[in-house]
Amino acid sequence: MGILDTLRSMLGSRAETDAVSDADPEDLFGMSTAYVTMEADLDFRSVGEAALCFSSVDSTDFAETVDAVESILDAGEEETGTEFRRHADDYGYQWVVLADDDPEDLVTSVHFAADEFVERGYGSRLLAAVFGFERSGGGSGCAGDGDRAYWVYSFRRGAYYPFAPTGTDDRDSRIEFKLESVLDGELGIESDKEYWYPLWPDAPNGHPWG
Repeated sequence: MGILDTLRSMLGSRAETDAVSDADPEDLFGMSTAYVTMEADLDFRSVGEAALCFSSVDSTDFAETVDAVESILDAGEEETGTEFRRHADDYGYQWVVLADDDPEDLVTSVHFAADEFVERGYGSRLLAAVFGFERSGGGSGCAGDGDRAYWVYSFRRGAYYPFAPTGTDDRDSRIEFKLESVLDGELGIESDKEYWYPLWPDAPNGHPWG
């Protein structure tokens, strides 16, 4: 099975078939307190970016939905200064990437974007929301192996899971299990680790969203 097929299986059709609960954009607000716990208890702080991953469909209505999402984020940028950009990865998936030094603004913006997809009937196109962290003192863009971690919310499973890449094809399970143990109860964490799918960055110090 190729990497593209695996991504579709884990975050897409297979996860939808094996869904244990309905995804709810309101779950994203759990990250508002998780940010505090990550820094206070684990010495991980926000990298100042988060992203929403979705699959597109070739229709005028869907294009209008994406335009509406961008309009909401444009308005948010004027209010909070949260910047955003669109990115298409090598596997055909679309990303809305948000940047803000305030984690609360990141959570709110990701929620607004996801909720607009759901309200317009395209919740099934949402794959994941990804929130990035790095060890305090690592410095933006200078994090090394074991210094960066992510919380991934799978919309098809309605749950979070941790992901700690080391380079572009390996992960630090010890850090992931530590994050799970500390945040369990604060976030709804995926219990089946088969669905802790790795979203590998393109470069050793890069992010999954490119």
